[in-house]
This record gives sequence, structure tokens and C-alpha cells, in this order.
Amino acid sequence: MTRLTRRALGALFFAAAFIATSSFAAEPLQELKIGYQKTGLPVVARQQKVIEKAVAPATVKWVEFTAGPPLVEALNVGSIDVGWVGDAPPIFGQSAGSAIVYVAALASNGAGEAVFVKPESTIQSLADLKGKKVGVGKGTSAHNLLIAALEKAKLGYDEITPVYLSPADAAAAFASDKIDAWAVWDPFFAIAETRYKPRILALSSEVLNVKTYFIANRDFAAAQPAAVTTTVNALGEAAKWANANKDKVAEALHEVTGVPLDAQILAANRSVFSVEPITPEIIAHQQETADRFAKLKLIPNAIKISDAVWTAPTN
Repeated sequence: MTRLTRRALGALFFAAAFIATSSFAAEPLQELKIGYQKTGLPVVARQQKVIEKAVAPATVKWVEFTAGPPLVEALNVGSIDVGWVGDAPPIFGQSAGSAIVYVAALASNGAGEAVFVKPESTIQSLADLKGKKVGVGKGTSAHNLLIAALEKAKLGYDEITPVYLSPADAAAAFASDKIDAWAVWDPFFAIAETRYKPRILALSSEVLNVKTYFIANRDFAAAQPAAVTTTVNALGEAAKWANANKDKVAEALHEVTGVPLDAQILAANRSVFSVEPITPEIIAHQQETADRFAKLKLIPNAIKISDAVWTAPTN
């Protein structure tokens, strides 16, 4: 009878583990589920079908969200594989233990995110928000903008009354004067501009140095790194098209989302389209945001952003 030496037995286990791991990693992608919102580069990518072409023969399923926090939760439970969000949602998700990783940085909302009031409001500046009700989505990029803007105006977050609402609910509350001010991003900001001609108290581009992010379910990124990389590269192609065809971007956004064309023209004209790797500088700025939320005890646990940054395999 043949006897296996300890070295041979160890080699056998190593080979079996390698085969099992390789088989799992090499399992072909059947479907890619992408979370997106009503504006931004992923919408352009969907209209151009660049990701569908890149991951074929796998199919692509697009899942729309009104804001980043529910998108992050969908990533956490595996309902979607990848998705696009602002700066704050992945911070809230990471602090709560969500199984997400940062994959790439996209351009900031910049001029397309603001804190504003109706033109007839007596509120003239951020300082006038003291004691007022401000509608904002908890854990959204607009939440970060509101907090940073108040800091700049030397007004404490505890000196206003934040009213946490989804964009749709906040729009209704703003229309009926149940809130005094609203902090939100495009296309909801653009829709409000076309409807009310609001007084803008702060723009994200004036207050923050942040990015938006393409993130992934942690297990999906580990099992399908090629699909993640291919998707990011396809987003890069969509960014090139968008920057070269600014006149067509609004139509593309309108076609996919159904948001009125005049609002999407506003949103498109102030949008910047880019895809960047997650650099140490970007991580540092995102860490500042995380620390801001931790200081105010708005997230359950302090976090280290670099712990959730995905690194693509080199081979």
C-alpha cells in the first residue's frame, strides 16, 4: 500500500484548495446587477449600453434607487453587485458593518448639490437656518454638505432641526412649506430650480472637496474581479462619450430616467464626467467626512476608510 508522506499530503491539500479556488473564481458571470440613481455617469453608461457590450454574454440588470443609503443596503445583502453613490452612504454602510468596498472614484456632484430655500423665504444665509427645519436624506451626500456648510457658517448641527426625508418626500414637504430649507442633489435640485427659482445658501463645490463612488458588494468583488474591472473600464468609455457629447447628455439622462428635459439640461450642463482610481488623497478626504459624522455621533462606529478600499488582482 502506498503511504503519503506529510510533505506529499500537504501538497495534495494545497493542490485541491488551489483547484477549488480557481474553479470558483473562474466561474463565468451570468448576470451583473447594477444600482444607479436618476443622474450621473452610470445613467449615461446605461443609455450607451457600454457595460452590456463589455460583459457580454452575461446580462446586465439595472436597479434604480432614489438615494444612496438604500443602494448601499442592497449591496450589503447582495441584491445588487455594484452601484454608484455619493460620499456619505458608504461611510454609514461601513460603520454599520456592510459588506461593501470602494472600487473607483467618480466626479463630485459639485455644482449639482445645494442647500436652498424658496425665493420668498426670510432666510438669507446659512446663519439664518438657526432653529429652522431642513429637509435632508440621512446618510446622503447632501447630509454631509449640510453639516459642512453649517460648520463653515459657525452654526452647530444641534442648532437646526434636521428632518430626514427621501428626495420625493422632501420635495412634497418643501412644496407645502413643511420644511424651511432643503439639501439635495441633482436631478432633484435641478427640478427645484426650474420650479421655484430658489435662493441657494450653499453649493457642494463651495464647501467640500469630495468625490462620488462606484462601490461593490465585497464578496462579489472577490469572486468576480474581472467583471468589476471591466465595468469600471466601461464607465470610463461612457465618460469619454459624455465629455465629447455634452449636447446629447441631457437627452440621454432624460431618456433613461424620465426626469423633465429642462431639469436634466441643467444637471448635465454642470456635470463633470470622470473615473479615477482610489488614491491616498481621495481616501484622506473621505476619512475627513467619516470623522465628521463620527464626531457628531451620526454613525455607530468610527471607521478607517482604507479598510474598505478594493484592490484589483494583478494577475
